[in-house]
Amino acid sequence: MTERQLVKVGLEDRVALVTLDHPPVNALNQATLKELAEVVAEVIANPEVKAVVLTGAGQVAFVAGADISEFSLLTDAAHAEAISRQVQALFSQIEVAPKPFIAAINGVALGGGLELAMACHLRIVGDRVKLGQPEINLGIIPGWGGTQRLARLVGRAKALELILTGDSITAQEAYRLNLVNKVVPGGEVLKTSRDLARKIAQKGGLAARAALAAVQGGYEQPLSDGLALEAQQFGQIALTEDAREGAAAFLQKRQPAFKDK
Repeated sequence: MTERQLVKVGLEDRVALVTLDHPPVNALNQATLKELAEVVAEVIANPEVKAVVLTGAGQVAFVAGADISEFSLLTDAAHAEAISRQVQALFSQIEVAPKPFIAAINGVALGGGLELAMACHLRIVGDRVKLGQPEINLGIIPGWGGTQRLARLVGRAKALELILTGDSITAQEAYRLNLVNKVVPGGEVLKTSRDLARKIAQKGGLAARAALAAVQGGYEQPLSDGLALEAQQFGQIALTEDAREGAAAFLQKRQPAFKDK
């Protein structure tokens, strides 16, 4: 994979490890976002990658937010809106990816950092991490999906409380609110995330893709439409080589050898 300065990528056991490396707190400036966009496209297109772990370098921050120093570069409302839409598009690309992205939240995830984590399909967080959308303290609002994804994950009332106060919450509170999947000791975040990714990578890639499409595509639709989407996805994979192998392995009491076909 291409060597980059701010976003590092490694591949092991069909799991891509994407590390944001912009000291001291991995703030998302335009250069980092540009490299992240390139990496996201690269790992999605790479057939050797079956799952992705996204984390921040160091132990202080997953991503502490946007690079506030770049706010002075905004020229007018139209320019600010264009930047917002650009980053929203990147995060949405992660959200609708045909392979799972797991956020390994090893340090604070604030503002744009939490927005990035929420775009991932699964979130593992260290037990001492703080999370929040503090943009209102700067006189602005979340602009990279925070007002929408946070409400969908924790409910409208709690999302409004967090966004309007700018307060941060603990990892334990984030788990209670269903904002994250698991809380682990800080030193175990990356290992837990990679183990989870490896477990998923051992499954059939076609089934994982179909599951993501059904859940993500049907989540905000009426139940009847979601069920129709599920049936469509099921129909597309029910007679695949992987499906036949899975059934045969079950009957023969052995581990399946999926080929993503």
